[in-house]
Amino acid sequence: MVDFKKIPVFSALNTSDAEEVKPYLMPAKFRKKEAIFSEGDPSDWLYIVTKGKVKITKLSQSGRELILEIISPMDFFGGVAVMRGFPYPANAVAMEDSEVLKISRSNLMRILDRFPNLMYCMAMNIGDRIKGSHEALKNIAIEKVEARIASLLIKLSEKTGVKTVGDSTLRDGAVVIDMKLTKQDIAEMVGTTVETSIRTMSKFKKLGIVAEKAGKIIIKDVNKLKTLCG
Repeated sequence: MVDFKKIPVFSALNTSDAEEVKPYLMPAKFRKKEAIFSEGDPSDWLYIVTKGKVKITKLSQSGRELILEIISPMDFFGGVAVMRGFPYPANAVAMEDSEVLKISRSNLMRILDRFPNLMYCMAMNIGDRIKGSHEALKNIAIEKVEARIASLLIKLSEKTGVKTVGDSTLRDGAVVIDMKLTKQDIAEMVGTTVETSIRTMSKFKKLGIVAEKAGKIIIKDVNKLKTLCG
C-alpha cells in the first residue's frame, strides 16, 4: 500500500487515522489509452493515481478532444462529481499503464464525516483545480497558440519539473518536464492541431527556449518562455 503521507489530501491524518482509512481504498490498474470513466457516467468512485498519468478530457463542439488536466501520481480526480453526486463531467483516460486507488462514494462520505479536516483539504484542492481548468479554457478561447503552448509548458514545469544537474549540454536552471508528451498531447491541451503544435515547438527549439530528450521536454530558458505567455 502507498504511504499515505505522500498523498497530499490524506497528509493531515495521523498514523492511526490513516490505518482506519486504508481498508476503504481499493487498488486498480488501467492500460495505456484505457478509459477509466466517461462523461455522463455515474460518479461512483473517487480515484487517486499512484503510478502513471491520467488525462481528463472533453470534446469540443467540433469534436476535437481537449485535455483539461493531467493527473500525476498522488493526485486525485473525480472529486467534484463524487462529492456533489452528479455524473462525471468529463472523461478520464490512462495516458500510460497506470495504477490507482479508488474509494466508493458512500465510503468517501463516511470518511469525510469521520474526519472533517479531510473535507477542507479536498475542497481547497478542488477549488484550485477548477480555477486551473477555467483558466485553461479561457486561454484556448482568447490567447494565440504560441502563448497557449508557452503557458502550458510553464504550468507543467511548475507541477512536474525537475532541475537538471550535471548535464554539460544544458545551462544551470534548465527544467525537465517529468512526463512524456507527444505533439498530439500538447495540441489537445491547448486546443489546436498537431501540425500547429509541431511548428510551434520547432520554433521554440530554434530560439533555444526548449529541447527534447528521451521523449521529455526540457525548458532551457524559463524567462524567455514566460515572455511568450503575454
